[in-house]
Amino acid sequence: MKVIDIKNLHKTYYESEHEVHAVQGINLTFEEGEFAAIAGPSGCGKTTLLNMLGGLDDPSSGEINIGGTDVSSLKSSQRINFRLNNIGFVFQAYNLIPVLTAKENVEFIMHLQGKSKIERDARTKELLEAVGLGDRMNSRPSKLSGGQQQRVAVARALASKPKFVLADEPTANLDSKATENLLDIMEKLNREEKITFIFATHDARVMKKARRVVYLEDGKVLRDEVK
Repeated sequence: MKVIDIKNLHKTYYESEHEVHAVQGINLTFEEGEFAAIAGPSGCGKTTLLNMLGGLDDPSSGEINIGGTDVSSLKSSQRINFRLNNIGFVFQAYNLIPVLTAKENVEFIMHLQGKSKIERDARTKELLEAVGLGDRMNSRPSKLSGGQQQRVAVARALASKPKFVLADEPTANLDSKATENLLDIMEKLNREEKITFIFATHDARVMKKARRVVYLEDGKVLRDEVK
């Protein structure tokens, strides 16, 4: 079932008075439960595209329909609410809150959703155990390795039970073993919970694992390969 429909999407911005066409007329669809990568060199538009999918950035023109909602037309407050209940994010820089423990970082979004303490505790324990960190629930980010911090970030992204997870270069700061572990965890969650994962990456290890790779060049789709 088609769950993401991107039509004639453009993003233009200005940098030092120069016009930059970051995304140029992209048309794409994604099916429910895909494990897909948007790939290409730095500056090809993949992060810009991902940010527009997640409602973090406004398109200059075009349409993004996610699960029947035209995200590109939502007002700021509506977009925040849509993200909160539908989309999980995993960032290259982890973006964990340093003063909070792993458990508290994962719980944070559920606080925003108004979940009860019983629900928060159960979901957090389930997720941290799923990513192999059940014994590090009370550790702050500074006491965790890069790979462990990224696994906490994945658990946090899944805490709200999102339909989609958008991951921007999630393996960029990880060694080969940590990358393999992280991708195995995300693939397992993708298969078991039918969550749609979309990565922005230039990491060959991610592209190898993905079941579909969309290659961008100069803000346009160069080719779209399904394995």
